[in-house]
Amino acid sequence: MKTLSILLVTAAIIATTTAHARDLGPDEALRLRDAGTIQSFEKLNAAAIAKHPGATVSETELEEEYGRYIYQLELRDPQGVRWDLELDAASGQILKDHQDD
Repeated sequence: MKTLSILLVTAAIIATTTAHARDLGPDEALRLRDAGTIQSFEKLNAAAIAKHPGATVSETELEEEYGRYIYQLELRDPQGVRWDLELDAASGQILKDHQDD
């Protein structure tokens, strides 16, 4: 019975965690940008590159987490170091900036 309880609690935690983040497709992302809900991807990319001058964007993703739009980027700087950043897509504020190992 203890094992079943642990499995149920674990499943509930996983379901709760994943239910609060969802990937947005290109059509929805463009609709949000056109409505002024989020900033343009060019502005968000520029804000990220300003933190790591000379870097290039290698991957991007837009998610909705807890009702907030989060723009995730992976950058590669001129020395070849990879950086993971998260920005608030509405304000452009950098929420996370860490070196990817």
